[in-house]
Amino acid sequence: MARPHELSAPDYRLDGFQAVTEQIEDDFSSVTLSDDLFVPFSEHHSADGRDSHLLLYDRSAIWDVPGMAEYVTLHITRDVEQRTFDFASERHPVVPLAQNWLIRRGCPPEAVKGSHPHGPRPADGLTARLEDLLRANSGNRYEVLDHYTDNPCSFDVGVEVRTLVYDSHPDSADAPHRLFLEETTKDMRTYTVREGAFTSAEEADTWIMERDSPLPLAPAPPGSVGRRAAAARARSTVTGNGLAVAPAPVSRSQSATGPAPAHSRGRVR
Repeated sequence: MARPHELSAPDYRLDGFQAVTEQIEDDFSSVTLSDDLFVPFSEHHSADGRDSHLLLYDRSAIWDVPGMAEYVTLHITRDVEQRTFDFASERHPVVPLAQNWLIRRGCPPEAVKGSHPHGPRPADGLTARLEDLLRANSGNRYEVLDHYTDNPCSFDVGVEVRTLVYDSHPDSADAPHRLFLEETTKDMRTYTVREGAFTSAEEADTWIMERDSPLPLAPAPPGSVGRRAAAARARSTVTGNGLAVAPAPVSRSQSATGPAPAHSRGRVR
């Protein structure tokens, strides 16, 4: 993992540009208020200078409300004749969803990949395949309903990210609520993604809170079918007594937390 002083600052390329309105200026200042704690994951700038797409890891998210998503995307658009700019921004719980957001806004798919080798890597092929599904999100198949990031800011335990989506694919009609469970090891070297299938959001929340049974497995995506993949998925679940952190529902708490020691993932996948 790169040391903080070795990390480059986000390159907005806004020298000589003004926000198109005062509201846009205020909004941009708000989004980038803590950008000294942003770790660039990927950046792309169009040849004509009109568009920039940035994917950033926000190390300050651990001091925000519990469960705050840690990835920030920015799409900056410029009027090179008027020397003004506008922008759109959004937070995301996991990298593939952030990449999808940028791709849908014109970023070349090959440009959303991380540009340096630091950070945890997918632990297996099933993880990579599930991330591909989220990144592509063909036909807006997945609608994000809620998410929660459990980052305990400690090197004694790992990080868990829970993303609840509604899957509109006909094959998922019997259990359309899908829980993508991302678990990073405490040494921050590897992570797994597993997909649970539920009939309702309430059923998913109950499983998260109780953890008294294995994750109800969704059918393996194409290219992942096999006994070894199924066994790996089953091993990813933990019981209530084996949790690294106390369980919490997918719904985000609104209470704030105090500062905690930084446990930066700075992921590159």
